[in-house]
Amino acid sequence: MLNKTYPYYLANVAVAANTDLEVTDKFSGEVATCVAMADAAAIDKAIGYAVDAMPAMRAFPPFKRQAVLEHCVKRFRERYDELALALCIEAGKPINDSKGEVTRLIDTFKVAAEESVRIDGEIINLEISPRAKGYHGYVKRVPIGPCSFISPFNFPLNLTAHKVAPAIAAGVPFVLKPASRTPVGALIMGEILAETDLPKGAFSILPAHRDGADLFTTDERFKLLSFTGSPAVGWELKKKAGKKKVILELGGNAAAIVDGDQGGKLDYVVDRLAFGAFYQSGQSCIGVQRILVHAKIYDALREKLIAKTKSLIMGDPKDEKTFVGPMISESESNRLAGWMESAVQAGAKIVAGGKVEGAMFEATLLEGVKRDTDLYRKEAFGPVAILERFDDFDAALATVNDSDFGLQAGVFTDSLAHAHRAWDLLDVGGVVINDVPSFRVDNMPYGGVKDSGLGREGVRYAIEDMTEMRLMVMRETW
Repeated sequence: MLNKTYPYYLANVAVAANTDLEVTDKFSGEVATCVAMADAAAIDKAIGYAVDAMPAMRAFPPFKRQAVLEHCVKRFRERYDELALALCIEAGKPINDSKGEVTRLIDTFKVAAEESVRIDGEIINLEISPRAKGYHGYVKRVPIGPCSFISPFNFPLNLTAHKVAPAIAAGVPFVLKPASRTPVGALIMGEILAETDLPKGAFSILPAHRDGADLFTTDERFKLLSFTGSPAVGWELKKKAGKKKVILELGGNAAAIVDGDQGGKLDYVVDRLAFGAFYQSGQSCIGVQRILVHAKIYDALREKLIAKTKSLIMGDPKDEKTFVGPMISESESNRLAGWMESAVQAGAKIVAGGKVEGAMFEATLLEGVKRDTDLYRKEAFGPVAILERFDDFDAALATVNDSDFGLQAGVFTDSLAHAHRAWDLLDVGGVVINDVPSFRVDNMPYGGVKDSGLGREGVRYAIEDMTEMRLMVMRETW
C-alpha cells in the first residue's frame, strides 16, 4: 500500500510542508494518501536553487552523472513492486500495464546512463576559402541551464523519466511539477535521487495546482520548458513562456491502416488493434482511435475485432485479469460518454461496448462515425475506437492526414511500396509499420507535428534540447 503521506523535494531535500493534496485510489474513489503541496514561494525558492546549482552541475563530470542514473536503475529494480502498485492505485492503471511502465522507467534511465558519457562534439573544417586558411572549428555541447518540467497523469513514471533522466545525463538542474492526480511515482523517484550525490539544487519535485504554478512557465530563469499534456494547455503555456525554449508533447487521435493484403494475419492484427485502442483505458496520446480497414477484409476484421473487444475484462486494476480499469476521473468518463452519444445521434452505431458507470468506461467500438463529430476530430483519450472502410490506399493516407493532430500512425501492410508511401506522405512524427501507433521504444525519437506538439523526446534527442552547441574557432598561426 501507499505511505500515509509523502513530502515534496526542494533542492534535493524532502520537505513535509503539509498534507494538502489528497490522492485518490482511482478505482475505489477513496483517498489513498496525502502529499505535500508547493506554494508559489516554494517554487520560487526551487528555481533560485536550480540557478545556484548550475556551476556545480556543469562541473559534475559525466561518469558521476552516469553513476547517479545507474543508482536509480538499481533502486527502481529493488522497489519494482512498490512502484507498480503505487501506479496502479494513483492512476487506476491495470497492474500488468503498471508493471510494464516500471520496466520502461528502468529502460529509460538505463539508456540515459549510457548516453551521459557520449555527449560528443565535432571538428569543423573551416578552410572553405583562402581567407579561412589556418582556422579550425570545434563544437561541444554544454548544459542549457535550469529546466522546467511539467508531466502528465497517464504515464506518471515513464513520461516523467523522459524529462528527468536526460536532464541528469545532460547536467542541467530541473524543477518538476508532476500531475496533481498522480504525483506519488515522481516523489518516489525524488526519494531515490535524494540518495545520490547530485549537487544541492540539482532537482526539486513540487506537486502544485495548475493555477498556482505559473512560475513553471513564466519565470525567465528557466531556459527550457518541457510540457507533456493536453494541446489546449500546452499551446497556452507556449504563449506565456517568453524567451525560453519550449518542448511540447501533446495529444493525438492516432489512426491505424489495415491494408487489403492482411487477410491471412487478422488474428495478429486484431490483437494489436485491441491492445492499441484499449490498453490503460485508452488514456494514451498514441492510442488507436481511428481504424481504417480495406474493404476487401473489412467484414472479416470487423467480426473478429468486435469479439475481441467484448472479451476484454473490465474491473479492479489490482486484479491481474483486468485489462480495462477506470478512467482517471468520472468527469473524463462523462466527457467521453457525451461525445459518444453525440456521435450516435449523428448516425454512428455502437457495435461493441458502450456501457459507462462512473469512471468505468467499457471498451467500445463504433462504426459510421461522422468525420465532423468531436469523437472523430478530437482526442478521445479513453477506451473508444472507430472503424471505417476504404478502397484506395492513397485515399486512406489522406483520411489519416485529415486531422489537426500528427503524433504517430500505424500501417499494417506487406507492400514495401505502401510502407514507404505512408512514411513519405503521412503528416505525423512517426510511422509504425505492421504494428499499432501505440508502439514506442524509449530510445527512439518521439513527438508530433501540427497540434501534437513541438520537438522530440527519446533520451538522446531530449539531451540535444537540454544542451546548446558552443563553437570555438582557433587560428593556427598569427
